[in-house]
Order: sequence, then structure tokens, then C-alpha cells
Amino acid sequence: MNTIINYMKRNYKILLALVLLSVTLFAFKMKSSNEGDPDKDKLLLELLTFVIEKGHYSPTTIDDNFSKGVYKDYIKALDPSKRFFLQSDIDEFSKYELELDDQIKNKDLTFFNLTFERLMKRMEQSKLIYQNILSTPFNYNTNEFYNTDSEKAPYVKSVNELKDRWRKQLKLSTLSSLTDRIKVQEERENVATIDTISVTSQAEGKALGRKNDVTSNDKVKTFAQLEKENRESAKKALDEYFGFMHDLNRNDWFSVFINSITAGFDPHTNYFAPEEKERFDVSISGKLEGIGARLQKKNDFTEISELISGGPAWRGKELEAGDVVIKVAQGNAQAVDVVGMRLDDVVKKIKGPKGSEVRLTVKKVDGTIKIVSIIRDIVEIEETYAKTSIVTRNGLKYGVIYLPKFYIDFENKDGRDAGKDIALEVERLKQAQVDGIVLDVRDDGGGSLSTVVDIAGLFIEQGPIVQIKSAGRKKEVLYDRDKKIEYDGPLVIMVNSFSASASEILAAAIQDYKRGIIIGSKQTYGKGTVQNVIDLNQFVRNSEVGDLGALKTTTQKFYRINGGSTQLEGVSSDVVMPDRYAYLKMGERDVENAMPWDKIDAADYTIWDKTANFNKAIVNSKNRIQNNAQFKLIEENAKWIDNRSKESNYSLNINTFKKEQMAIEETAKLFKPIMQYQNSLQFTSLPYELEQMAKDNVLKEKRDRWHEGLAKDIYVEEALNVLDDLQAKPVVKKTMTTTIKKDKLAKS
Repeated sequence: MNTIINYMKRNYKILLALVLLSVTLFAFKMKSSNEGDPDKDKLLLELLTFVIEKGHYSPTTIDDNFSKGVYKDYIKALDPSKRFFLQSDIDEFSKYELELDDQIKNKDLTFFNLTFERLMKRMEQSKLIYQNILSTPFNYNTNEFYNTDSEKAPYVKSVNELKDRWRKQLKLSTLSSLTDRIKVQEERENVATIDTISVTSQAEGKALGRKNDVTSNDKVKTFAQLEKENRESAKKALDEYFGFMHDLNRNDWFSVFINSITAGFDPHTNYFAPEEKERFDVSISGKLEGIGARLQKKNDFTEISELISGGPAWRGKELEAGDVVIKVAQGNAQAVDVVGMRLDDVVKKIKGPKGSEVRLTVKKVDGTIKIVSIIRDIVEIEETYAKTSIVTRNGLKYGVIYLPKFYIDFENKDGRDAGKDIALEVERLKQAQVDGIVLDVRDDGGGSLSTVVDIAGLFIEQGPIVQIKSAGRKKEVLYDRDKKIEYDGPLVIMVNSFSASASEILAAAIQDYKRGIIIGSKQTYGKGTVQNVIDLNQFVRNSEVGDLGALKTTTQKFYRINGGSTQLEGVSSDVVMPDRYAYLKMGERDVENAMPWDKIDAADYTIWDKTANFNKAIVNSKNRIQNNAQFKLIEENAKWIDNRSKESNYSLNINTFKKEQMAIEETAKLFKPIMQYQNSLQFTSLPYELEQMAKDNVLKEKRDRWHEGLAKDIYVEEALNVLDDLQAKPVVKKTMTTTIKKDKLAKS
């Protein structure tokens, strides 16, 4: 989940003063190494624990109990599937289970060094194991089983047991894909047979001997051929995975260890290595300086996976998805070969300041080699930003605003932020004379706290939006002080169980004021804490250790204006809509070391009383959902998904496996109408964006795809129904029905 980032200068100065008290501890010089520097690691360990203990909202005591938590989290992070370490390794590691607190305090790297070196050894061993296993055919006729629940599985006691675990794991994964290949071929054969019969009938046998197009291009393969191809695909995938793992250096693994320590304080206190800090900044601001291309690693090669609309690479029209970057040069400088280089290192070479030149030597999709010159620029990641659609129905016009995150550019006050963008979208909707607005923050993991206040303030006259409490200090209340109401019409906020942090503050404020109706999952994610991102480099003087990265630590908790925290409990929807993933454990309450729920005094606020039919709209929506066949099907699907998630034992016999999969597929067919649903609504962009789409085919494609998704979204449809009910005058509705065969629903 993204996090609320609060850059309050007063709190930051207090933390800074505390750290400066011991800054002399870190005022020395050291050498830096890409392969890891023990002295730098010790410095980082000391600096992180000190800053957390002094600046965290509720710091945990670093004792034996803390040590046990770090040990458990770290070992699980190193080997989540238990396919690397042996029980003897764990026995050796466990000697340190209650000693890590002391090692952390003493900057002792013994445990980390031991586990890192052993992991490297076991990974090389496992690489040889899977390559050997996949070199010979599997026997899919034996009756054996494999349980995928690694949590309950013990560590293996010997290398032979490790080989057997890898064998069963690979056998299951290849069995699944092999049955898919067989099924696809059988379907092609059936199509070929039907086509041949049709041709024979129409041409009175003249086409006998002529092969169907399908069979001529896709020759029927034997089981042995399919099985071999399947193993080769599995090996290729694992080779790529281990290639990625090989790219990770000691520094990367030390970051894993550090984050196991920070997680002991709470789930949202994290260490950002320099590259991670940079990615976080891009994520929260929605922009970067570079060429505007997404890259991915393919074995030893770096491939362009996507061009960002509007970016320099997109404007230049010389690069395309699928091109492989071979060399990178800074302007006229000598080109550097990047084949085999770590993806992060390739990205570093390609990115750069606005106005500078980078020259890429690329192998084009057609096989030709080309040098492409690009002038770097600021690239805005369009998917990060708010977007709006208009829909007309029953003679009324509504606006739907989707906000993927509460973004802000901390470095540039004039840069884009969610508050300003939503204000602009609301103004545009007012100019379009809409009769209601849906603000969709589903899957929005949060972001900037200040933008929440700005957005909530658009819909109320003035008043408190959120309360904040720091350790040992009085609460602070953030207000909307602008008496102007940007929009006073019907309002619906859409949430789901992945709406977190800033999304929850917004939903809670709107709900407490009764300014709008909250519809969605039973409750939101439940993250009610505030984090500060602290640059660690500022605390080290006269040092040559290189970039130390940053620490994101929990410094505050926020509370609703009614006094309750959103921590753990989240925000309960006024109208609960069935959710396919409602029964799965995915909220803050399901995370270890989550901070507790509590309550403080309510703020002074006045409930909004200008919305017509508020309570009636909620009752009407609940009744519609209860009687809607599509929502009933979604609820049945949610229960089925929950039951399926608890199943972990699979047969490795191909015939038994096929029968089990066929039974699953038959049940899954009952839920196909969920994905096939159409609400028959037509969504369009606002006039200004229609002009942009006419010049930008990529943007047009993205918006068309979004609008198609909205036209299949029953949740958006119900949000619009609620807007209908919130109208001061009754809405004359056209009747729409959803038909699902009752006998099929009963079987589910």
C-alpha cells in the first residue's frame, strides 16, 4: 500500500534535532563498494535504528521478542517457498534467533553474513537441481501429491529431499501448463475436423486431401513433443528468474535484512535503498526526467516494454515496444555495452536531466541495428493522474472522476498535485452542468495528506478534515478554511478493500459530514498512520560512503473528525456491495505488527444537511443490491474463491489432475456472467480531452479502454443509481434487467 506522507516542518525539526545530538558518531570517512562495504552496513544499521527509536510514533523495544520477529520475517523473505535452505541451515541460523537484538545494537553483521553466504550457496545448488530435473521427461502417471502451502511445510532434511521438493514443485507447474497445451491442441483439432467436413460437403469431396489452414500451420504434436516443449518453457522461465536473482548484489540482500528490522516497528516503516527512494519519488510525484520508456529484463538483454505517451521516446517515433537496448552513450561520449548489465544500472544510464542527450544503440524488432538519439525531458506518467468521464442517462448528466493516488510534487510547488487536479476536474464538470459526481478511489493506496484536505474542502463550506496525533503531543486538526464550496451537488465516493490511507481519510471526512454516500466493500484497508520520508545522507558529515538512501518511518496517527481511528477498522461503507475478494485476508488487520485501533475526542464540525433523500438513497441502494441477480452471483463467487484459496493439495497424476481441473472449470463457468456484464451506458471524455485524443492515439486507446471498462462495471452503475436517488426531483428511469439462469445460480 502507498502511504500518507506528511512533511510537517515542525515535527521534522524535532526529529532532526534529536539525530544531530549524535551526528558526531557518523562523522568519518569510508570507502564505498558496489559489492557491499561492511563499515557502511554498520553505519547504516546504527543510523537507522537510532532514527527509528527517536522518531517513531510508538517505538518497539529492541529485545529478545523483537529479535524473534526479525528472525522470522528475514528467513521467510530469503526463502518463502522453502526451496533453498535445509533444516540443518535453519538449525544453524536459529542459534541467533534471540541474539539479533544484541547484534543490531552492537552493529554485529555475523548473522547477516552467515545467511547471505549460505543463500548464495543454496541458490547455486538449486539452479543445478532444477536444470537437471527439467532435462528429462516427467512421469505423470504416478499417484503422488504436492501441497503448495509452504507455511506449513517443514524444511527438508537433506539434499535428496530438496531435489524431491523441487521435482514435485516443477512437476505441478509443468502439469498445469501441459494440460493447457493439450487442451488448446484438441480444440484446434476439433475446429479442423469441422472445417474439413464443411469443405467436403460443399465441394462434394473435391477438397479431400486438402489440409485445413489450422492443421497446416499448427501440426498435431505428440504428447512427448508437447511435454518436451513444456519443460523447455519452464526452464527458460526459471533461467530468467535466477538471472534476475543473480543480478542482486550484497547491498540488495542487506536491504532485505534492514527491512526485516524496520518491519518489527510497524508494517509501514521501511528502508529505501537509493534506487528504491528514486522510484518512490517518481511514484508519489507521477513524473520523472528521462526518455519516457518502460524497460524489462529478458535474460541478458534489456527490452523496451512500453513507451509513455507524450514522452521524448514516444514523440521521436524511432523506438517501439520490443526493441532491445544494446549500448548507451551520453551524448558524444563512448557508448557503453549494457548486455548482461543489471536492469537498475541500465536505467541509471538511460535516465538523466532534462535537456541532456542520450544515444541508444538498439536492435529493432525486425532485427536491424539502429542508433537513436533522444533529448531527455520531464515525463509525466499519465496513469498516475486523475481522469474524468461523462455519462448521460435518464435525461441527467453525471461525472465520474477516477483518482489512482494522492500524488504531489514536493520539489515543485507549481507542479501537479491531486488537490489542484481534482479541483480542475470538478470545475470542468460544473461547466458541463452535471447533476452529480462519482469520485472513485478504489485501489487508491494513498499519498499526500495535504491533497486530501484540499479535495475534501471542495465539497464542504469549511471545517476540520482530519485529526493528527504525534507521540507525547496534543492532537492537531487540519482544516479546510476556504468558505467557498466548489461543488454542492449529489456526491458518491466509491471505495474497496484496497482503498487505503489518504483514500480512507477522504471517505471518512465525507461520511462524517454526511456530505456524500460511501459505497463499496464492507470496509477499506485500515491504514491510519502517517509516515515521514527522511533522507539519511543529511546525518553523515565528511563521509565518502556514497548514497545511504532514505527511511520511511511512522511518526503520527490520524483520526476521523468523529474521533475514531481508521487504523485496522478502515471506513465502513454506507452501502456494502458484494466483492469477489471480500473473504480473503488482505487488510491492515491481517498484517503482523500493525498498530492498534484507538479513539480520541471528536473535532467540532457541522453535519451537512443540504443533500436531498440522503437516508432514502442508502435504503434504496441496499434493496437494489439485495435483489440484483448479478450481485448475488458476485457474492457466491466470493465464497467460492475463499474456499478455493484454502485448497493447497494437488494430485500430480495427469488423469486425476485433469478431472480436478475440469470440475473447477465447470464451476468457474457459472461465474462467467460477472465478466460478461454490460451496463449499456456510454461514457465519453470531456471536450478538452477529446481534442487531445484526436492528436494522441495512445491516449485515445487508453481512454477507450477505460470507458469500455466502465461500461462493464456494475459498481459504477450502482453509484449512478445512488446519484439518481439523491436528486431533489424524482428521476424517471428506463427499466433494465439482468438475466441469469436460476438453475445455474442454484448449483453454485
